Amino acid sequence: MKPFAYRRALDAADAVRLAAVGDSKFIAGGTNIVDLMKEGIESPSTLVDIQRLDLKTITSTADGGVSIGALAKNTETANHQLIRTNYPLLTKAILAGASPQIRNMATNGGNLMQRPRCTYFYDISMPCNKRQAGSGCGAIDGLNKYSAIFGWSDSCVAVHPSDMCVALTALDAVVKVRESSGKIRSIKFADFHRLPLNQPQTETNLRNGELIVSIELPKPRFATNYQYLKLRDRASYAFALVSVAAAYETKGGIITDSTIVLGGVAHKPWRAVDAEKALKGKRPSDEVFAAAGEAAIRTAKPLSGNGYKLKLTRNAVKRALVDAMKMGGAA
Repeated sequence: MKPFAYRRALDAADAVRLAAVGDSKFIAGGTNIVDLMKEGIESPSTLVDIQRLDLKTITSTADGGVSIGALAKNTETANHQLIRTNYPLLTKAILAGASPQIRNMATNGGNLMQRPRCTYFYDISMPCNKRQAGSGCGAIDGLNKYSAIFGWSDSCVAVHPSDMCVALTALDAVVKVRESSGKIRSIKFADFHRLPLNQPQTETNLRNGELIVSIELPKPRFATNYQYLKLRDRASYAFALVSVAAAYETKGGIITDSTIVLGGVAHKPWRAVDAEKALKGKRPSDEVFAAAGEAAIRTAKPLSGNGYKLKLTRNAVKRALVDAMKMGGAA
């Protein structure tokens, strides 16, 4: 690990001022950044400690939604009564991620900022455009079992690792960030993370020095027929091969609204728009859910080693929707 300076932010204004200098990075729970520094992947000149800032509150908002502090821990968020009652899909997704020990340390803001879990990204002896622009993507013609089947480019085929972010995309969350000017701006969660295109090193639409202060959830939806399904190599301590956040609402036995978002298949949580369209106006059934699974993979482009993700994704979407129906009843 290379030497670095350490600064403790006094408040949010102090944090963005310190972080705007050079290649400074925020640290709170430290469950990802510290590992990256130990491996020589990240080498910030300064770490700005924000864990003592007053950004831990989870509270109701005036419009009937919930505001989740960026520094609230993952465990606190998953187990909070407002989340468990009104946004159970988010609770299930958070509890599917990592281990209890990591969830007890990891913050919500840090979860959003996780770096991809790609073999070539973590091996500094191998080419990776994220670490060194122009060096190439080792995975695209190499070991790509865990790589993307949607939205990848010739520059990068890595996938986003978060479970929480899949659910937040499904719930149409909004990220509030503090600019260096002190103003607060809003980013729709679907726009927070970026596809790789020709700049895979830029993974979010945050600007230099901006600080995530909260995650805003709109008025509750999808609290009855919902499921978060995570398929992985082993039952715990593993990232998703494919995950699905699926939920729908009905009126008179007909699906009027739905959300289907995939994890483990793209550089960001991937909204399965075609699958959602396949559900609208239909009665919940195995046949309709199977059609949604087929629609979900319509635009997929597998690589040499991850073609299995097509069948896995298709079946996972169907299974998640069947589970959602059983959880809340068919209507």
